[in-house]
Amino acid sequence: MSKILVVAEHDNGKLNASTAKCVAAAASIPDASIDILVLAEDGAAVGTEAAALAGVSKVLLANGPANKEPLAAALAPQIAKLADGYSHVFGPSTTFGKDVMPRVAALLDVDQVTDIMAIDGAHRFKRPIYAGNAVLTLEVPADSTVVATVRVASFEAAGTGGSATVEAVDTGAAPAAHTRFISRSGASTGRPDLQSAARVVAGGRALGSEENFELIYKLADKIGAGVGATRAAVDAGYVPNDLQVGQTGKIIAPELYIAIGISGAIQHMTGIKDARTIVAINKDAEAPIFEAADIGLVGDLFKIVPELEAALG
Repeated sequence: MSKILVVAEHDNGKLNASTAKCVAAAASIPDASIDILVLAEDGAAVGTEAAALAGVSKVLLANGPANKEPLAAALAPQIAKLADGYSHVFGPSTTFGKDVMPRVAALLDVDQVTDIMAIDGAHRFKRPIYAGNAVLTLEVPADSTVVATVRVASFEAAGTGGSATVEAVDTGAAPAAHTRFISRSGASTGRPDLQSAARVVAGGRALGSEENFELIYKLADKIGAGVGATRAAVDAGYVPNDLQVGQTGKIIAPELYIAIGISGAIQHMTGIKDARTIVAINKDAEAPIFEAADIGLVGDLFKIVPELEAALG
């Protein structure tokens, strides 16, 4: 039997959808027993959500003031302590997971498997390489603990209806003396999180300026979507880099992705190829984005987007 520990990602007392996708990935391993670890200052509500996920056997709840903020230096030693007895430790391939899981692997003295997109067995996995143009199959020694991040865009979220037990645990790990939380800064937009949003509206360099990017924000707000951008738009200073989608940004898989003024460079397409429906708006009929788009509109985005917004009421 494979005993798998999934590290929960959560924010403001709510479980992130990435956790359910990690559970789905873990469930694809034959004969798997899946536990979820919730580290929080007070994770009772998150623990209840996690316990309701289908396929989960138990939720480990590690409460404590050190877990108020998701600092990798504070969380990783606790995860490593609780990983004893588990054959696998999974985390999401999100900003959170990419920060925490390498430290866990280092503390357990094992190599980390990154960005799992498919599972062929308990120790055999597939991951994308070369900007998603090739898929690497790798095998981890059977006697080694598998510490991995899961490419959440490649898995459907596990359903609900479970009734796992919730067990309070003491990690016994010493507090991180070399790292402390000072403050958090960031714009509160009220829009869905980019990595878990069902709909995403994204803009490219063709918007021309930070002011023109307001077109993207307005359309996104009209349909309750998250906002993304290409690296070119980020580098040009139109938007902050936390909105970047692509090989060097966020990998997403929304139900609907609206690409506005985006040519479709391979680095960007790597980040959206798992989107269910792609709509492209571009004045260049030969833009590569149209090869991947389910719906394409050729024309001036500065005319089409306001018309689309008006049609939405």
